[in-house]
Amino acid sequence: MNTNAKPLPSTLACLVACLTPAAGAAGFIEDSKANLQLRNIYFNDDFKDETGMSAKSAANAQSKKEEWAQGFLLDVQSGYTPGRLGFGLDALGLLGMKLDSGAGRAGTGLLPVHDDGRAADEFSSLGLTAKARFAGTTLKHGTHQPKLPVLVRNDARLLPQTFEGTQVTSTDIADLSLTGGYFDEFRQRDSSDNHSITADGYAGDDGEGFWFAGADYKPSKVLTLSYYYGELEEFYQQHFIGLVHSLPLGPGSLTTDLRYFHSQDAGEARNGELDNDMYSGLLTYNLKGHALSAGYQQLNGEGGLPFVNGATVYSFSNAGVGKFVEEDEKTWMLGYAYDFAAIGVPGLTAGVRYFKGRDGTTELRGSEVNADEWERDIDLAYVVQQGALKGLGVKLRNIAYRSSYSRGRDNNRLYFTYDIALW
Repeated sequence: MNTNAKPLPSTLACLVACLTPAAGAAGFIEDSKANLQLRNIYFNDDFKDETGMSAKSAANAQSKKEEWAQGFLLDVQSGYTPGRLGFGLDALGLLGMKLDSGAGRAGTGLLPVHDDGRAADEFSSLGLTAKARFAGTTLKHGTHQPKLPVLVRNDARLLPQTFEGTQVTSTDIADLSLTGGYFDEFRQRDSSDNHSITADGYAGDDGEGFWFAGADYKPSKVLTLSYYYGELEEFYQQHFIGLVHSLPLGPGSLTTDLRYFHSQDAGEARNGELDNDMYSGLLTYNLKGHALSAGYQQLNGEGGLPFVNGATVYSFSNAGVGKFVEEDEKTWMLGYAYDFAAIGVPGLTAGVRYFKGRDGTTELRGSEVNADEWERDIDLAYVVQQGALKGLGVKLRNIAYRSSYSRGRDNNRLYFTYDIALW
């Protein structure tokens, strides 16, 4: 693993140098933009039991994980060269630095971990993306951060997970957005190295590529219909259908979000046999700063919901710790959020979510066991609205998680973020 990070000024110089040869192309530089995001994160996991662990593992298990780190995310995006067919180049420089960690406390996902169990002092990566645009169609080849129902990159720690490959998007048809492509490698959120893509839960290194295609159709301002297909070669294939509808109701509005996944194994089925359906729905009522939500999700069939290793699941149940997507699991979700701008305090928000999963099954050390779990998440966030620190974000998250098949934990996180527009 490469943990010898380039200093931030060197990374910036490298990105600028990549753009310099095309400096004479009108639009390429004039329409370019660059943003530097600073992320400072404290992360603490306090484990409460040894559920799901063997006696030998429990004897050597960490009682807590605790780290503090600083991240730098430099995003440089060029414009396009003039003409009907325009070309451009984007660059993403990522640097993570350890502020506090130690033997027995590493492994939070903020930083890479060496073979001796200690966190790396720093780690970095540089991703370049060539792009071309014709009318409303854009082709990009290089580094991507996908946000698709069948593949959502994980950005819940210091640096985001990234993927390497090709993606095409098109908005040439009114009210219809199309996308498709292929990724052949990915980099985890706490790593500098790229690897072939594997499925969550797979213990081997024998990864493959990921194909995807999909469409979002918006027949009216209040309704969006979606279909996506994804396939991780030799692991699984997946279909997604979604519907989002907004309806004025009384003094507020009601948003309905319905999602359906059908997943089955593909090729060699390296992560086991799969053939299941997941149905989920979430209703959210918004009224004068208040947002009250309630939802239900159910898996039927063989296996849990498959997804790419390290990625986020496009599910309402993708909580701070748990995902609630085990075989035959049924999950209830309740949430409440408030935006204090409604009472004259813009930038301040708070929320609480509760998840309860039951009747699921999962495999643990070669045996099938019951999967019951619950989680409660509390968030409090504030973004400075004016003054010298305008744009500085502070977020506190407290999580309690308990499970019949995995270790229970109390989790606390503190985020500081600040965006700097370089040009």
